[in-house]
Amino acid sequence: MTTTSPNPTAQDPIAAEAPPLALGAMSFGTTIDEDRAFGLLDAYVAAGGVWIDTADCYSFWTDDSGRGGASELLLGRWLAARPGARERVRIVTKVGCEPLHPGSYPELSEGLAPEVVRRVAAQSLERMGIDHIDLLLAHRDDRATPLGPTVEAFAGLVEQGVVGRWGYSNTALWRVERGAAHARARGLVGPSAIQLRYTYLQPRPFVRDHDHDHRFGWITDEVLDYAASNPGVDLWAYTPLLYGAYDREDRAISDAYTHPGTTRRLEVLHEVARELGRTRGEVVLAWLAGGDPVVRPVVGVSSTAQLEAALSGVRLALPPEARERLDAPW
Repeated sequence: MTTTSPNPTAQDPIAAEAPPLALGAMSFGTTIDEDRAFGLLDAYVAAGGVWIDTADCYSFWTDDSGRGGASELLLGRWLAARPGARERVRIVTKVGCEPLHPGSYPELSEGLAPEVVRRVAAQSLERMGIDHIDLLLAHRDDRATPLGPTVEAFAGLVEQGVVGRWGYSNTALWRVERGAAHARARGLVGPSAIQLRYTYLQPRPFVRDHDHDHRFGWITDEVLDYAASNPGVDLWAYTPLLYGAYDREDRAISDAYTHPGTTRRLEVLHEVARELGRTRGEVVLAWLAGGDPVVRPVVGVSSTAQLEAALSGVRLALPPEARERLDAPW
């Protein structure tokens, strides 16, 4: 078993008391313009929200330049325009997926060489006008770079005080544990967060995320067991609402979830949502945030109504009987 330090989030009273929902800022500054993004950020913080999730590469695929950075730059402008906001929010950002040049992703991206990790961290600090990053994630694995020096680079940033904690996204669990073991053997700060795709519906075995080239971008039962056995490791779930497909007729559920288990799960989800007078998406978020281990949803929204629904979902305490039905075997 991996030995970890006590959960850093639990030691942070602001983060510990916040609703277990991270606001995804991926589209801020590109498909969501500044005025609307500022309004969503203001509403999120006014509702007690704390965690804001971004990355150095967001959103290169929708930016005319083919480069990332718009999201971090917008967050920097919002923080500058909101004195005192920095003390109330916690920033998650990532390194590893920015294209080496426009159009080169996924074949060529910046990767996780130690000098890249340090340079991108400094770049993110400058873009957002902050003096530290609360959580820095390796956005995807980089098998071309030795794992040890990358771990040492992340741990060094924590030791310097410019990063509060670090972790992994879209990385095979054995690689996460190997990174943790390297840190442990050298007395370094190890990873304390894993961010992967997760929702109530479960994909078929061997389905891969071809849209983003994240082969290991899924929370599996093994990942849940790992987090449950390592109390210092947080789980974060992106795409928890399947782009609105639970509640919107114009959004289709991905073929990755096409199997008999999905049919049964959707039936139970619909029943529970109807009985509780909630939307299916709210029940999904409640199921994630109230589970054991807790999985923090990262939700991207484009309207205050969507934000309010997401906050309502994570604050919903599912009756034990409802959770038992939702958790029943397929």
